[in-house]
Amino acid sequence: MTQRILVTGAASGFGAALVRRLTARGDHVLVTDLADNHPVPDGASYQRLDVTSPQDWDRARQWVLDTMGGLDVLINNAGVATGGRIDFVPHDEWHRVMNINVLGVANGCRTFASMFKAAGSGHVVNTASLAGLVHPPAMASYTATKAAVVALSESLRYELAPHGVHVSVICPSFFRTNLSSSLDDSDPVMTKVARKLIDTADLDADQVAGTALAGIDAHKFLILTDRAGRQAYWTKRLLRPVYDRRMFAIGRRIDTSPDHSTTRKKTDR
Repeated sequence: MTQRILVTGAASGFGAALVRRLTARGDHVLVTDLADNHPVPDGASYQRLDVTSPQDWDRARQWVLDTMGGLDVLINNAGVATGGRIDFVPHDEWHRVMNINVLGVANGCRTFASMFKAAGSGHVVNTASLAGLVHPPAMASYTATKAAVVALSESLRYELAPHGVHVSVICPSFFRTNLSSSLDDSDPVMTKVARKLIDTADLDADQVAGTALAGIDAHKFLILTDRAGRQAYWTKRLLRPVYDRRMFAIGRRIDTSPDHSTTRKKTDR
């Protein structure tokens, strides 16, 4: 059955991989991102959408109504990478990542919740990260936003279920994508580490998209897309002392790194 689907942050990376798979099976997809125009596969349309703009969301909702006649699945995928030690990340970077990663998702949910409720069906899918469940040191600005997306998704799961609306949250660990291009350089040491983890990951965006899509189709709530992520998640839940030892060890390695003396950038505090 053909579905009507809107995907944010879908011009590249994981979002584009999802779009390719969705259109290949015949779904009608609205691709959204920040560019004014972007080529899309057959079966897809494109609209510019800044997820932090309520006006852009209103326009997207009207386009969906006028062109598709409604929506079956909303995939809030847009997000940026960030990270760094707490005394390195400036005030403005915290605001940037919160606005995109958290409020951008909330804006999408607010925009389409009433449409789904009126239809008595629908599916909200939010892209979080394993960092929303497992919280390593020197990633507070990122883990805080992704944990918020997990919490928002869980709350909406219970809120929207009486209306026949499903909710899923995707929590992949590191995979090869262009996400590292959005990293802020306020903490050069941790930026270098994050880029290496992304660029050398075993899985690519298409592989993760395949697993994620299978979870979406099965209406799973928590979608863990890889073995490393599942292992880390269950270690934290079932073997907390082991998990804590690993995280403390990572914290010590960061603290004793040869680059630890890197001069901290001036922030706007």
